[in-house]
Amino acid sequence: MASITGFGGAFIRANDPEALYQWYEQHLGLTRPDGSFTFPAAAQRAQVVFAFFERDDAYFPPAQPAMINLQVDDLDGVLDRLQAAGVPVDPNRESYGFGKFGWFWDPEGNRVELWEPAEE
Repeated sequence: MASITGFGGAFIRANDPEALYQWYEQHLGLTRPDGSFTFPAAAQRAQVVFAFFERDDAYFPPAQPAMINLQVDDLDGVLDRLQAAGVPVDPNRESYGFGKFGWFWDPEGNRVELWEPAEE
């Protein structure tokens, strides 16, 4: 039987996609060699999560239909760098057996989650 083999991507609507691409390039160091951001399979440090939340769940703003979760190798370093650049960063950081989490808001008001997976 044909089956799903993995997660293919995330597609987010933006008021100004080009400006948002440039912001993510400037502040997160992402590149878009083929027009969009790609993350090679070999660069992934942990599994990719695909989860559903209740519409009124407070984990991310209920008015925000989706939240991006990006894997990082140094959560504190990335969040500190973003904060120093004037990016709004949530001061709350959480740690679990599977990794550490932190959040920031992009220029369009999207809450973005950063995940530093636990070492295996």
